[in-house]
Amino acid sequence: KLMGKEIALHSLEALLDCDIRELVIVCAEEYRGLFKEYLEKRGNVAPTIKFANGGSERQDSVFNGLAQLTTEFAAIHDCARPLVTKEEINNVIADARRYGAALLGVQTKATIKQATEEELDGDRATVVKTTPDRSTMWEAHTPQVVRCDLLRKGFEKAQLENAVVTDDVSLIEVLGQPVKLTQGEYTNIKVTTPEDIAVAESILKSRGL
Repeated sequence: KLMGKEIALHSLEALLDCDIRELVIVCAEEYRGLFKEYLEKRGNVAPTIKFANGGSERQDSVFNGLAQLTTEFAAIHDCARPLVTKEEINNVIADARRYGAALLGVQTKATIKQATEEELDGDRATVVKTTPDRSTMWEAHTPQVVRCDLLRKGFEKAQLENAVVTDDVSLIEVLGQPVKLTQGEYTNIKVTTPEDIAVAESILKSRGL
């Protein structure tokens, strides 16, 4: 939990604050009650709420959620990013409307090393293969917003090629279509460890929450 509330509910709240028509919650059936109870207590929920089951891989979950949408665009958000702001969401949606696909991201602060495995002094070792130019490196965040017809075409191509992707706009990249990078905030962290929770609580407190 984060500040006494489930992490996923913080993410849900951020999306409910935005002008969206449909919201599909992708989760296992045993967790649907958590969301339904929260939404009932909250009241005044503008978008139509739908549910879809998760899949074995991220892209399977996104595919299931996409099947529930009737909108022109899909904004796919990772519930482990509970600190995304309304401004960030609105900005990335605006860019997707203009370019067809967009994702939130931030330029990488750290130097990135690409690694490989090789024999080193008689042992298998992880060694540096190359150092990419940091000025060209961005860290991908969510939401990632894509025109639904493009996303469906991306899924078709990925299935034909048995491709597995770890983020949603990769499905658009395989089509050779451009994806706009929308400047996000470094505070839009992924919360997966106790240390992350401590940082997230500090950020929420700084926002007066």
